[in-house]
Amino acid sequence: MAVSIEPTTACNLRCPQCPSGLRQFTRATGNLKPELNKIILDRLGKNLQHINYYFQGEPFINPQFTELVSEARKRNIYVVTSTNAHFISYETAVKIIESGLNEIIVSIDGTTQETYEKYRVEGQLDKVLKGTKNLVQAKQKLKSNYPVITFQFLVVRHNEHQIEEIRNLSEKMGIDRLTLKTVQIYDYDTSQNLLPVNEKYSRYKISPQGKIELKNKFRNSCWRSWSSVVVTWDGNAVPCCFDKDADHKLGNLNEENIAEIRKGIINRKFQKQILKDRKSIEICKNCSEGSKVWI
Repeated sequence: MAVSIEPTTACNLRCPQCPSGLRQFTRATGNLKPELNKIILDRLGKNLQHINYYFQGEPFINPQFTELVSEARKRNIYVVTSTNAHFISYETAVKIIESGLNEIIVSIDGTTQETYEKYRVEGQLDKVLKGTKNLVQAKQKLKSNYPVITFQFLVVRHNEHQIEEIRNLSEKMGIDRLTLKTVQIYDYDTSQNLLPVNEKYSRYKISPQGKIELKNKFRNSCWRSWSSVVVTWDGNAVPCCFDKDADHKLGNLNEENIAEIRKGIINRKFQKQILKDRKSIEICKNCSEGSKVWI
């Protein structure tokens, strides 16, 4: 079983597609506490094999983040996180390695400050590079193969010309892996300027009528709803990462284990709606499953 667990809803950047940035949450915000983390892990059960310790917000804003990771690794769970790397000092990098974190995804959406800050508003590319270098150096100093360091490049119109540059930078810095990610847009009318010119790097296409639409065929099915779950910082279980405001609360892991939530009336009703008419579910309308771009 795989889950995403939210360490925090706070963030230091104002990214236009993220509710912890320019878009405001309609739900309560806060940091996941180690005590609740243990409860959540217990209630998810022994079949839990993989955790993404990120959902909304920047994980390293939570001062106890590496404690959360260590608790999961004690249970032999594979753990991944995603970060903007602004808070990774060398000392923090050492703690990350000592926590046993398996993989860390570093968002780097430009090879110059000018392109980077167009999406990561108020972000500083030099901090991203410094934080990543600290990780690489700490891994070398501690002679560790983990965490695997992934550069994630969100391809948008203003940075698509830098794809070859990010490949070269990744190799130069000793990054383990580079992935190119397609951008999700919320307002098709006002966000068109984010879409790359090269459709190869987009999850959207222009219809014969001139409208923006998802590339993938829309089916009344969703593997995520039956295979994984997302847990907010305060224990609420929601269907997937597209439910950013936790509008579809399936239950709370403070009070129930995952088996009870999955068998519960709320989850069964949600799954039936997926199979009947997925387009009627707001969070599903812009779902990109099936439209990922792997380069």
